[in-house]
Amino acid sequence: MTSEGAIFVGGGGEGYGTPQDLLLRYANRHGLIAGATGTGKTVTLQILAEGFSQAGVPVFMADVKGDLAGLAVSGSPAHKLHDAFQKRSDTIGFDLRYQAYPTVFWDLFGEQGHPVRTTVSEMGPLLLARLLDLTEAQEGVLNVAFRVADEEGLPLLDLKDLRAMLVWIGQNSGDLALRYGNVATATVGAIQRALLVLENQGAARFFGEPALELADMMRVHFDGRGQVNVLAADKLMASPRLYATFLLWLLSELFEELPEVGDPDKPRFVFFFDEAHLLFDDAPKALVDKVEQVARLIRSKGVGVYFITQNPADVPDDVLGQLGNRVQHALRAFTAKDQQDLRRAAQNYRPNPAFDTETAIKEVGVGEAVTSFLQAKGVPGMVERTLVRPPSSQLGPITMNERRGVIASSGLSAKYDREIDRDSAFERLAARAEAAAKAAAEAEEEEARMQEEERRARERRRYDDRTTGRSTSRSRSSRRSDTMLEAFGKSVARQLGTRTGRALVRGILGSLFKSR
Repeated sequence: MTSEGAIFVGGGGEGYGTPQDLLLRYANRHGLIAGATGTGKTVTLQILAEGFSQAGVPVFMADVKGDLAGLAVSGSPAHKLHDAFQKRSDTIGFDLRYQAYPTVFWDLFGEQGHPVRTTVSEMGPLLLARLLDLTEAQEGVLNVAFRVADEEGLPLLDLKDLRAMLVWIGQNSGDLALRYGNVATATVGAIQRALLVLENQGAARFFGEPALELADMMRVHFDGRGQVNVLAADKLMASPRLYATFLLWLLSELFEELPEVGDPDKPRFVFFFDEAHLLFDDAPKALVDKVEQVARLIRSKGVGVYFITQNPADVPDDVLGQLGNRVQHALRAFTAKDQQDLRRAAQNYRPNPAFDTETAIKEVGVGEAVTSFLQAKGVPGMVERTLVRPPSSQLGPITMNERRGVIASSGLSAKYDREIDRDSAFERLAARAEAAAKAAAEAEEEEARMQEEERRARERRRYDDRTTGRSTSRSRSSRRSDTMLEAFGKSVARQLGTRTGRALVRGILGSLFKSR
């Protein structure tokens, strides 16, 4: 499967080319697995994951259809395709040995694997705006919320933190406008509605703690094999924007956290991006540029990225040009656009004088492919027709009991399965509101006390007037002055008891809180 720093992908027989190997030292120069539905992309993805694991390289992949879970279970001679697998192995000179691979299951919803979480702060406003499909103005307000949260010391961990922060932004929009520009209440409301849609899709479970640590995905088994991380994505595909944003977040986290390693003998981590078109469909140019930049630079950190899609045209040209290792399964050309895409796909390969690439892409059968891998000095290999080798692990899904056993044996349940809700923006803003309400109540009590004292003072003055007679003009003047001062005090106390007064108290407490 792996020998002398290479992963055996497939070979040839009569009418096929030379054996095809993916060289590990060039595996971090990314790749593409493309082809129509049902042509064998999943099997190719599975055997590449097996090869990287065998070479001690951890991998991550999304299991869109539930088929990749079979990596955790050994293949069997009792499988209905065993005879076909054995025949193909004999044809291409592959020693088929069934085995399972060290696998960890993950799930954003926490149902079919360990929960995967990140905090709102770690996601950042750019990806979150993409996830919420916000307009430019709405994204601007979201950036204000993140900026103010940083300045005020308010951690944004989960969606209720972000909701509370947006409410605070709306209540203080007048003051914030002087520093950050207009913050319209209607815009804040639009963001809140988008968050509600996201919550209804089940994404609330994705934001929180404990957040995922990349080291837990980059483990190497005691026998030297790399960990295979499988994300349960069958349910996730009902929210394609969440799926694409999560994978892009994970890719950006790898880019930001891993140190530079130059050109290693093998990758440190390999990332498979299935249904890649979901990343680029309707994506703004700024996001596509970001993906292109990450793909260009992340290989120096020892990370290989492999895009899996039905048509190479789904991937922008700037990204496609960086994918040096390619496996092209059959493409169907029924329409004029299909034929144009087929010609473009064929032009991306180094020609082979033995056959026409465009024709070969149309004619290869299930489990066959047109391949090209980087050779010495990173030169693209000549295109070849290839019989893809059979998988050593189980082909197809596993039972729920088998899945539970794998989850229980990972050693990660105690760390990730229980959610933590620590002190953050929601709790701190709630504490501010409680303090403000208490201050307002105290102000109202003070006003009532002052009114009661004033009433008693008036009663005493009336009694004194009856017993001492009329006052001198000087006394009357003094009383008028006292009355004016008392009236002013009464006005201030009444103001503190009104809504305006309570708002003023909240503002003062906010300043004091910030100064601490």
